[in-house]
Amino acid sequence: MKKRHFATIFAGALAIAAAMIWWRAPRSPLPSEPEASLPQTCRDVDFESVGYVVCDVDLAAYEVTLARLDAQGRPYGSVKAFTRAVAALGEPVLLAMNAGMYHKDLSPVGLFVEDGRQEAPLNLADGFGNFFLKPNGVFFVARNGRAGVLESGAFAAENPDVAYATQSGPMLVIDGKLHPRFLEDGTSRYIRNGVGVGADGTVVLAISRTVVSLGSFGRLFRDALGCPNALFFDGAVSTFSNGSRVIVGGDYPAGPILAVRAKV
Repeated sequence: MKKRHFATIFAGALAIAAAMIWWRAPRSPLPSEPEASLPQTCRDVDFESVGYVVCDVDLAAYEVTLARLDAQGRPYGSVKAFTRAVAALGEPVLLAMNAGMYHKDLSPVGLFVEDGRQEAPLNLADGFGNFFLKPNGVFFVARNGRAGVLESGAFAAENPDVAYATQSGPMLVIDGKLHPRFLEDGTSRYIRNGVGVGADGTVVLAISRTVVSLGSFGRLFRDALGCPNALFFDGAVSTFSNGSRVIVGGDYPAGPILAVRAKV
C-alpha cells in the first residue's frame, strides 16, 4: 500500500511539473492563413528567412482610413471586432490592421486624426518603450489624397493638412537609413507590422507571419520594398484581416486601426 501510495503521489507531482513547464514555456505564434486568403492588393514576400504579408495600396484605386471608435463612441477593441462592426453596417473593408500604440483604455499614445478630427495631439515627449525609441513618426493621409510617413519633428514643422494620421514608434527607415538604435538582428523578436510609402506614393503595409527583429523588419522596408521612410506600428499584438477573417495574429486589443477599401 505504501509503494502504491508513493507511486500515486510521484505521478501527480510529475503531472503538476509538466503543467508548470507548459505554462511557463513561450507560446507559439498563432498560425497564419495561406496566400489564397489574401486580398487582391496583397502578396506573400520572403525576406531574410522570414515570411511577410505585403500590401501595395495605390491611392488612385483604394482609400486608406483610420478608425478607433464606433458610432456610440466606444473603442472597437480589436481588428476582428472592427471588421465585424463595419460589415454589419454594410461598409466592409478589403483589409484591416492595428495602426499604432495605445494606453490601457485603448486611447492613442500619440497623434491620432480620424476624418479630419484630431482625437489626440502630437506627442514629442520622452519616455520608455518602443513609442519613445526616437526618432518616432507619423503616418498620414492628407486631405489632398497624398500619403506620407514623416519623423515626428518633421511632421510638426511641415504641419500637413491631414484627413487621417497616426503616430507610432520607432521609425523603421528615415530618409533611406535604418533607425540608428537598431541592432543588425536583435534578440527582441515578435510578429510585427508597419507602414511605408514608396517613391511613387504607394502605401506599403507589411506584417510578418513569424517573429522578426526590428533590424530585419526595417531592412524589409528599405531594401525589399523600396520605402525611403517607414514606421513601426506594433509587435506581439499585430493583427491582419482580409475583412472577413484574421490572416495573421489574433483577437488582440487594438487602439488605432487602419482600413483599406476599394474606391467606387
